[in-house]
Amino acid sequence: MRRSGLLAASLVLSLGAVVFAQNMKPRPPEELHRLHQDPKAYVAFLEDPERDAYQKPHEVMTALDLQPGEVIADIGSGSGYFTLRLAAHVGDGGRVYGVDIDPEMVRHLNRRVRDASLRNVRVLLADPDDPLLPEPVDRFLIVDTWHHIGDQAKYLALMRKMLKPGGQVVMIDFQKKELSWGPPLAMKIARENLIQQMEANGFQLVKEHTFLPYQHFLVFEAKPVGH
Repeated sequence: MRRSGLLAASLVLSLGAVVFAQNMKPRPPEELHRLHQDPKAYVAFLEDPERDAYQKPHEVMTALDLQPGEVIADIGSGSGYFTLRLAAHVGDGGRVYGVDIDPEMVRHLNRRVRDASLRNVRVLLADPDDPLLPEPVDRFLIVDTWHHIGDQAKYLALMRKMLKPGGQVVMIDFQKKELSWGPPLAMKIARENLIQQMEANGFQLVKEHTFLPYQHFLVFEAKPVGH
């Protein structure tokens, strides 16, 4: 997510967020930063079939148990890796918002949406601390993106406000341990700390999936009023 300096500074440190380089080895931050300067190369990086081996997109979609007609916000949508998959599950009566702050990624995803003649996807150029959604949603999906968001408390307050009753926030992010994939250890958030942060901001853990080898997969709902 984001334009110019803020995104560049963040990416220099954390473009390892989806490291699936050749021979299963992470690329150094400098190389990842150079890769990002070439949008076509960066899109190829995001869409590399090697990613499927650990991201398990089909299993993720199955675990989400998406229903036709749902409205979903894919925060940090990037090239649309999950956005287009979500669109196929919510059907013509649903809607998916691909939310990103990088204009190049927004343009790329808009082209994909146009070329696929998808009428249930809208791509939004958002602010770093505000997804700028035009309507309430049933779910937020946030994959490998949470550590990019600066004012997380503000973002959580906005998400809570924009969730429909019974809506969910789905967090998929790298485990806080040394891995051959993902961002630097210092930028990761431990599962326990993420749960604590969510609870402190009005959410509760309602489900957890453990089939992803490198990431936690946590599902939260807003706490009832008064709790």
